[in-house]
Amino acid sequence: MLDEIYADTRASMGKVHEAFTRELGKLRTGRANLSMLDGVRVEYYGAQTPLNQVAALNVADPRLITVKPWDKSLLTAIEKAIVGSNLGITPSNDGELIRLPIPPLTGERRDALVRQLKKQTEEARIAARNVRRDANSLLKDGDDFTEDDQHRGMKVIQQITDDAIADLEAEASKKEKEIMEV
Repeated sequence: MLDEIYADTRASMGKVHEAFTRELGKLRTGRANLSMLDGVRVEYYGAQTPLNQVAALNVADPRLITVKPWDKSLLTAIEKAIVGSNLGITPSNDGELIRLPIPPLTGERRDALVRQLKKQTEEARIAARNVRRDANSLLKDGDDFTEDDQHRGMKVIQQITDDAIADLEAEASKKEKEIMEV
C-alpha cells in the first residue's frame, strides 16, 4: 500500500515536471525554437488550425525559422496569424516560404522573461507541494498504517518532493542562463 502511494506520488511529480518543461519551451530565448510557434493558430477553411498542421516548420539556423505551407494560398493567413500571435517576430514572405528572423532580445525583454520564468517555476513548486499534500493526506486517512508507517511514509514523500523541486530548479536555472545569454 505504501509503495502504491510512493509510485503515484512519483508519477504525479513527473507530470508536474513535464508540464513545467512544456511551459519553458514556450518562453522565447534569443534562439530559434519551433515550440515558440505552438500557440499559433491559422484560419483554415473556417477552422482555427495549429500552424504545424498546415505547414512544414524548420529551424534553418539559430536565428531563423522557415515556414513552408503545404497550400500556397495559406501564405497570407499564416503571416497574419504569426503577426497576431504577439511573438515579437516580423515574418517575411517570398511567395513560397515565410521566413521568421528571430531578433536578439533586449535587456528589458530578458528581464521580463526571467520574471515570467520565476513565476512559472513558483507555480510548478506549488503544484509539487500540492502532490505532496495529497499523498500525505492519503497516509493520514489510511486506517492500515501505524503511526511509524505514517512518519516513515511522510519522510519518503518529502524526499520525493525535494528531488522533484530540485529538478525543477535545475531546469529553470538552465533556462535562465539561456535567456540571459547575449
